[in-house]
Amino acid sequence: MMDSYWDGPKPEAQVRTIEEMRDVLANPDCTSNQPLYFMYRDLAMNDDDRRWLHEHHARYDITVISPGSLCGEYIKTKGHYHPVNPAGVFYPEIYGVLAGTGHFLLQTRDASDVVMIEGSAGDKILIPPGYGHVTINPTGDDLVMSNLVSTEFSSDYGPFAEMQGAAYYEMEGGALVRNPRYPDAPPVRHLNPVEVPELGIKRGVRLYDLLGNPRSVAFLNHPEEFMEIFAYITGDRLVVR
Repeated sequence: MMDSYWDGPKPEAQVRTIEEMRDVLANPDCTSNQPLYFMYRDLAMNDDDRRWLHEHHARYDITVISPGSLCGEYIKTKGHYHPVNPAGVFYPEIYGVLAGTGHFLLQTRDASDVVMIEGSAGDKILIPPGYGHVTINPTGDDLVMSNLVSTEFSSDYGPFAEMQGAAYYEMEGGALVRNPRYPDAPPVRHLNPVEVPELGIKRGVRLYDLLGNPRSVAFLNHPEEFMEIFAYITGDRLVVR
């Protein structure tokens, strides 16, 4: 599936198995022999693109999430949060759906706000400052997605592992079941993807096509200068240190 969306140099995939996911599953005792998802990180079509990405402290990745479920819970990513940048604002991220349909579950660290955004092929999903995120494959097909993210930090998977996942689990049939470790989590807010034309972020335009335009990726490292692009998700919930 990866070969249909990337014909450049391809590194060995990092593979998530159930053993690495048990601490975030609705049923940690579930068993499975299949790889759950594949991560191809730090991709570039050529040396010039790689230099451009490195000069702008950005990384382009592709992730392929398998279809299926684990004891009734749809296959998902492990989930992580981002730290703050030197200006004291949490780093954001952006995803583009290349194939399939994904449910992007976003939540603040205290789970006082929980948002789900459904994205299909061509859609872009912005992860705003201060929100952790999990991606779920609710269909019978592979979910293939790209992402652009800053190279100035390492993701923090610990909070989701400590809480046995996000505030909600998505089960077969689409039921959202509250994780009992978040007794005060509010109902999930459902939002649609949006475009940011002034940055070249449009439905149907590949994230990779943003390379070559420094302003299109500047928000990854300097979100404090672009907070208005996240307002459709955060509202007045600006999350800073």
